[in-house]
Amino acid sequence: MNFSWHVFINLGIISIALLTATVIRVKVKFFQKYLIPNALTAGFLLLLLYNYVFPVIGLTSIHLGQITYHFLGLSFIALTLRQGSRQGVAKNAFPTSVAIISQIALQAFIGLILTLVFISTIMPDLFHSFGFMLPLGFAEGPGQAFSIGEGWKIYGVENAGSIGLTFAAIGFVFCSFGGIFLIHYALRRGWVSKEELANIETEYTRTGIRPKGETLEVGASLKSDTEAIDSFSLHMALVLTAYLLSWLLLKGIGALLGLIGPLGTELATNLWGINFIFAAFMGLFLRFLLVKVKADYVVDNKTLTRITGLSVDIMVTSAVAAISLVTVWQYWFPILLFSVVGAVTTYFATIWFCSRLFYDHRFLRTLLIFGVSTGTLSTGLALLRAVDPEFESPVARDYAYASGLTFFLVIPLILVINLPLQTYKTGDMVYSYITLGVVFIYLLFVAVSYGFIARKRALDQHNNLWYRPRSK
Repeated sequence: MNFSWHVFINLGIISIALLTATVIRVKVKFFQKYLIPNALTAGFLLLLLYNYVFPVIGLTSIHLGQITYHFLGLSFIALTLRQGSRQGVAKNAFPTSVAIISQIALQAFIGLILTLVFISTIMPDLFHSFGFMLPLGFAEGPGQAFSIGEGWKIYGVENAGSIGLTFAAIGFVFCSFGGIFLIHYALRRGWVSKEELANIETEYTRTGIRPKGETLEVGASLKSDTEAIDSFSLHMALVLTAYLLSWLLLKGIGALLGLIGPLGTELATNLWGINFIFAAFMGLFLRFLLVKVKADYVVDNKTLTRITGLSVDIMVTSAVAAISLVTVWQYWFPILLFSVVGAVTTYFATIWFCSRLFYDHRFLRTLLIFGVSTGTLSTGLALLRAVDPEFESPVARDYAYASGLTFFLVIPLILVINLPLQTYKTGDMVYSYITLGVVFIYLLFVAVSYGFIARKRALDQHNNLWYRPRSK
């Protein structure tokens, strides 16, 4: 029988790459020193194969793009299905959200300004939303960058998905090397104590594998009797149900918008590029239903964390492997320049901003914000785990609260991402100016919030990169 094997062949190849990367991390000191995520290594192991070898036998990066797209949606559902803590809202949730948004907005502003400069000088054919690839790849991650970039094909932009993946890969590399440099630089400058960094030398932090004989953490709790249904199956059923609901929702919205005419049809097509937002909404909706029928007790957060981790590892590996080297070569100069400017700005802005914004665990919070502003939540947590392996500080918990708040706060920014493409399509610059205006409003929101939170510290010691509280 002639069944399609493409999905499982690609997942098998991704799995072999992840296993190989795990062995490399265990054996090679270089990868241990810089805490390079296995998924990133696996993606680079497959990059040349998917560009030059596998296409000969019919395996192309198109399949990887589909895997990236769908596992992004699944990861968002697993995050939003989680039960909220009963400890109350963390006091640092809003400051953490402000810190996250500050880097997204700053990267977007830099990217859009540089894009306009390139269009008016050496690359007049560059599409006007190119600058959004910087925050999408750096601060949002490969899934979002690819998903939104692929949605731009209806505007005549064919390679935006691969460009977004390239920015994400560069962000991952900068996160790994820049993060470890930041940790050791902070130690030399006295921003963090040797005791706080003692955990970075533990064997399992470096190798990524728990040593034999060690007492292991509980990774998930059973919420069902396996004889009836496996607990992991129960949770996967919830995630996949929410994903089906997101598909039905998008199909329904598309049918309604189609009644408007061509403009509505175009808008409906664009919405598929941000499918992960609708997937997250359906995760929240399903969780709401479970609470209403008093069945939310069957949900185990640790199991959902495992599903999120699985989704992110597969998504990151497939995303990096799906990068088109032909496209990278075509846009190598703006990609390189935007990445360097964005990386340097993010590095210094994060340190200066976060050291004044937060009042406790300042370096840990700065390190996490840097990690998620150049990679993904998984890379940010990897850096944090190097210093705080058991997450004994409230930093990770505060970020979990803040991520939910941030998700809703950045929706307007996500919705205007397509506006510059109207300039690319029509030549009318007003769409690009409106987008810049929205980004500027976000920067203004960050500035006002920062002043309200930091108060006297806001501009104190402004010539110093790291803020040192004055002794009382």
